[in-house]
Amino acid sequence: MTRTLYLFCSAAPPVFDVARVIEDAQARGWDVCLGLTPTAARWLEPNLEGLAALSGHPVRYEYKTPGQPDVWPRADVVLLAPATFNTINEWALGLTSKFVVGVVAEGIGKGIPLVAMPCVNAAYVQHPQFNRSVEILRDAGVTVLYGEGGFVPNQPGQGRPKEYPWALSLEAADNAWRAQTARS
Repeated sequence: MTRTLYLFCSAAPPVFDVARVIEDAQARGWDVCLGLTPTAARWLEPNLEGLAALSGHPVRYEYKTPGQPDVWPRADVVLLAPATFNTINEWALGLTSKFVVGVVAEGIGKGIPLVAMPCVNAAYVQHPQFNRSVEILRDAGVTVLYGEGGFVPNQPGQGRPKEYPWALSLEAADNAWRAQTARS
């Protein structure tokens, strides 16, 4: 059975490992479609063709125009990781000017299993909106891997992108898919 994972990434240092993450997801049986925020697309611009070849689908970072056919299969699960401070807040507030945020915002209403794992530093999470946004998303049924058992913020300037818990996010996507298929 083919199952499709939309892997959406914001511009945070772990995004540079996305090729390995695509391969890991494929090894778990996922057909992966890669979506990026505009800044993440700019960071990965030299690699976009290779990432499209690896996934077998065009990399998307912009909305399609009205009437333009969709180039991806329907998502079984959407994983948004790394999710920056800005992306988490935009999603929770329903600000959908970015393609990936628009898809996950709509995904709540469509009942698509959604998993997010932030990548933020300890200074950003002191802003009162961040924790509100995490709670809003959790209340909407999104699995947010943040805090104990998920992503734990580092101090500003002390990020460890190689230690970003990608495997945890892929396991959560697998679990979300299993839970959804058990309900079907």
